[in-house]
Amino acid sequence: MTEFPSIDAAQLVKQAIEAQQRAYAPYSHYPVGAAVLTEDGRVHTGCNVENAVYPLTMCAERVAILKAISEGARHIRAVAVVTPNGGTPCGSCRQVMQEFGAPEMPVFIGRSDGNYRQRTLAELLPDGFSAADLTTNATTNKNEWNE
Repeated sequence: MTEFPSIDAAQLVKQAIEAQQRAYAPYSHYPVGAAVLTEDGRVHTGCNVENAVYPLTMCAERVAILKAISEGARHIRAVAVVTPNGGTPCGSCRQVMQEFGAPEMPVFIGRSDGNYRQRTLAELLPDGFSAADLTTNATTNKNEWNE
């Protein structure tokens, strides 16, 4: 079994704050930074990049995750996201986290001053949709259905 180094939450948040400084947010004036820890111990950062066509804007979390995946990672161990006021990741970012992270993955939600709180992915996205839901023989808890 592979041993992974422990997660240094404060350091991951610090790297997200550094990424936040590179945000391109001329429309919302809401800079966001993210740092993603992958299973091999590497950290990938990202910032939000806005566009005048608002739906084309990319969130910091997705930038960092997609950057990690494009550089060979397939699983993420932790995410730190930093906003001016400690805002949580949007639904789209939570769903991308679901694709590459485990339900118990820690998500550190921080403010620009370095303070942060911790949640798990399952807390942020309960009953998240995943690849397992695409199978025709997916099992669910029968007790939840009125059959």
